Amino acid sequence: MSLSKYSLWEVILASFSGETWAYIAPAILETLYMTAVSSLVVLVFGFLLGVLLTALNPEGLLPKTGIYKVLGWVINTLRSLPQVVMIVLLIPVSRLLVGKSYGTNSCIIAISACCIPMYARLVESSLLEISKGKIEAAKSIGSNSFHIISRVVIPETAPSLIRGFTVEIISVLSMTALAGMFGAGGIGDIAVRFGYQRFQHEKLFACLYLLIFFVQLLQFLGNVISKHILKKRGLL
Repeated sequence: MSLSKYSLWEVILASFSGETWAYIAPAILETLYMTAVSSLVVLVFGFLLGVLLTALNPEGLLPKTGIYKVLGWVINTLRSLPQVVMIVLLIPVSRLLVGKSYGTNSCIIAISACCIPMYARLVESSLLEISKGKIEAAKSIGSNSFHIISRVVIPETAPSLIRGFTVEIISVLSMTALAGMFGAGGIGDIAVRFGYQRFQHEKLFACLYLLIFFVQLLQFLGNVISKHILKKRGLL
């Protein structure tokens, strides 16, 4: 249904029809799959990179100013590239690793590559929040760098890390919608191919409802988990 032929109210009503949602259902599963796998990849590699940046920071546990500056420059360079450009640049990499340059699996590579640098910076920012006094106290009892990071720094900054990861999952979700323009499938593909190019605005509205719902749900869950940890520590 096009807005040029039907009223806005009629299009909104059509966006809630069973026919519309039956058509979108497979795209929901594709979006959830891309979001879940990409978020897991971002969590692992982004978290490790963020911990490394924190340790190599000039004021960190293993200060290496030269390596830190090089890593920081690479991360900032990747973060400065628009998401669309990153997807296009990584098409050959996706073809090499997956065997094709389109589809959900190939776009997971591009989504992950776009979001890992940003999440690494979020992790670094969260880990640097811990007070120097707690680190010095851990050093005074003979803890090595690995134990300080794993048993002091990460547990103490867990609420902030969870909030950062919540933001990152939402970024991944938005990237899956953008990747739909490049053959990734999912909600973004339905919104662009049918909602925009074929003027089937009821499908566009339905995709919009889904994205809003997912973002609200993710933010709610992130806030609940973060507050639960703070309450257990008596900080709320």
